[in-house]
Amino acid sequence: MSRLVLDASVALCWLFEDQATAYTDSVLDRLVGGDDVVVPTIWPYEIANVVAVAERRKLVNAAQAVAFLQTLGQLSIALDRTKIQDVFSLVFEAARRYRLSAYDASYLELAMREALPLATGDGALRNAARAAGVRLA
Repeated sequence: MSRLVLDASVALCWLFEDQATAYTDSVLDRLVGGDDVVVPTIWPYEIANVVAVAERRKLVNAAQAVAFLQTLGQLSIALDRTKIQDVFSLVFEAARRYRLSAYDASYLELAMREALPLATGDGALRNAARAAGVRLA
């Protein structure tokens, strides 16, 4: 088993079949296989927001939304407990240095701090990870 940082962009592909790829499926297989995941505190809010909007827009029905969230809840996903001063310093600096949103920088900073690979489908975040020397999952 290993650990990785999971970006919401990957996890949300598991809800929308037309967005799933071999890469996103392989990350899910790793989690089902027992890999541990750590995510920044923004992660569950990002997930819940996209699922709520998707349901509102009739992209998924209520049963699909609930089933997806329950499935995520059964995976070994831990929230990182970043101190607020670290958000204002480390995350802000990563956002500034790699020209990312603070949300995306929170994933990068966590992967850097914990020396973990990052699973992301976001092109800018992938490029920033490479530039920062972070392995991609």
